[in-house]
Amino acid sequence: MPFRSYILLTVCTLFWGGNTIVGKLAIGHISPMALNLSRWAIAAILISAISVPQLKADWPVLRRNWLLLLAYGAIGYTAFNGFLYTALQYTSAVNGAIEQGGIPVLIFVLNFAFFRIPVSLVQIVGFLISFVGVALTAGHGDLAALLALTLNYGDALLLLAVVAYAIYTVGLRWKPPLHWKSMMAGASLGATLSALPLVFWEAAAGNLVAPDLTGWALVAYAALFPSLISQIFYIKGVEGIGANRAGLFINLVPVFGTLLSVTLISEPVQLFHVVALVLVLGGIAIAEWGKPATAGK
Repeated sequence: MPFRSYILLTVCTLFWGGNTIVGKLAIGHISPMALNLSRWAIAAILISAISVPQLKADWPVLRRNWLLLLAYGAIGYTAFNGFLYTALQYTSAVNGAIEQGGIPVLIFVLNFAFFRIPVSLVQIVGFLISFVGVALTAGHGDLAALLALTLNYGDALLLLAVVAYAIYTVGLRWKPPLHWKSMMAGASLGATLSALPLVFWEAAAGNLVAPDLTGWALVAYAALFPSLISQIFYIKGVEGIGANRAGLFINLVPVFGTLLSVTLISEPVQLFHVVALVLVLGGIAIAEWGKPATAGK
């Protein structure tokens, strides 16, 4: 039922918005790469433990596509969250939430550039408006700052996170025919393995912070909600209303992320945050409204 799918997808993006807050609250309690490794190791163990029969059934497909699954985890999970958590050491959670609104824009650009997916003029206008919103956030309300190449280091890392997740999403067109449990188990394992050397690098640089009690609580949230429950809800939502319509719900992440930043960690909201948020969401709404008739469901 569409209404059930809408509820699942909304809750899914609420948890993803909370992931941005986790990265900010983690400062001083657990270092970014340790958080990333712990999160995905726990997620991999949990999803594997409840998926043994399915993993056995899917083993021939898993064996043929193991490298692709590891790449999904390394790029979409480890790289994205590694950049995100590190970026939040230097910039605000509000910026982190809003700049993730650039993910659909880059997905559009990559799909058009490499696969010539049809696009309308209205879509182009909508995505340009959305991109201006992301740029406004990255420039802290001053677009001239971008022209002068004075990006905040944290914002630059956030843009790399956006690139990583866009590449991962576009790459899902080659996803093997697997049950969602097997898909998540394979990608989570890939995330865990690729996060391990980053922890060694963090330790060698003298930046490793072992989790305290608060750190473990943040790891538990990140492993259970953004990693597992959100993914399950997203898959069920796609089954209910189709991938194209379900994908639009990712644009709720900056909305929830901003609201949670203000509510939970009392970050100030400035006028440019509000303007950027309106531009990001409004631009993508315009793009969806103007999608070509051939774009399908």
